[in-house]
Amino acid sequence: MTNEVMEIKDIDGFLGYYARIKDRTRRLFEYIPTENIEWTTGKGKFTIGDIIRHLALTERLMYVENVQLRPSLYTGCGESYAKGYQKTINLYNELHLESVEILSQLKPEDLIEKCETPGGHKITIWKLLRAMVEHEIHHRGVLYTYLALLEIKTPPIFGLTSEEVIQKR
Repeated sequence: MTNEVMEIKDIDGFLGYYARIKDRTRRLFEYIPTENIEWTTGKGKFTIGDIIRHLALTERLMYVENVQLRPSLYTGCGESYAKGYQKTINLYNELHLESVEILSQLKPEDLIEKCETPGGHKITIWKLLRAMVEHEIHHRGVLYTYLALLEIKTPPIFGLTSEEVIQKR
């Protein structure tokens, strides 16, 4: 197949789309009780704070470094990067602003260059940006699961819950 689905040809269009993805994740943060920021499902598993820090740090220090044809600088996501609810949310927001500033400089010809992932694979830059979106969505889903385990009601992603859609029939 020569024409890729969801090919990113324009960085401004991509950043507008990615902003909406990030906003959906950010909306979920409002439902996290501050005292549960370091809650986890078990020993050795990411905490809620780890997930948020992981999203922030991989975006800026892995994906954005890689699209600049640089190696990943990601070294983890523990509390040493940001401790507590507000500092963790601030890290997420601040690193995203840095990422957007750097990514906004990409030109159409940059998007079709190849970069190297931490695993040593060569990938077209626009495809790595698409993977960055998938990574965000995956970890947002984990946050939804963690909050469900804590019995915290969360917002629907697109307006109605599954139950509300069924009731509308």
